[in-house]
Amino acid sequence: MTARGVFYVHSAPPALSPHIEWAAAGVVGVPVSLEWADQPAAPGTLRAELHWEGRPGTAAGITSALRNWKLLRFEVTEDPTPGCDGVRYSFTPSLGVFTGVIGANGDIMIPEDRLRAVMANAAVGKTTLEHELDRLLGTPWDNELEPFRRAGDGAPVRWLHAAV
Repeated sequence: MTARGVFYVHSAPPALSPHIEWAAAGVVGVPVSLEWADQPAAPGTLRAELHWEGRPGTAAGITSALRNWKLLRFEVTEDPTPGCDGVRYSFTPSLGVFTGVIGANGDIMIPEDRLRAVMANAAVGKTTLEHELDRLLGTPWDNELEPFRRAGDGAPVRWLHAAV
């Protein structure tokens, strides 16, 4: 079974670009060569985008390989496959990793147990329901990444096919 997705590097210091390619290649199992461009939303950094095909779980593997690199902003998506939901991972240095299960229509699906925990914490005053729902929907990550996403509009697209 083959999964598809997109790996967006929204901002990275130029010195990290070969290391990012190497880390992604280690996950997808084939050499990765990204087309790097200046990131106008963060002068002095680069951005890149890669459409990939590989085994289900590739997005999680890429995220795991890069999640401790505190100078990056990135997102990895994986389309649904039979038996697997779609997923989006977002990472920012200030917020860490957000994981959202994506439904067929593109909406984030929040698991029941997470909703129940949020409601319980809000009921005892540990947090507000609005704040926690925003976090479950990834709103803080979207707010931080949106300027970087817009700066990448019209960027060239590359496809990478892994040996499955």
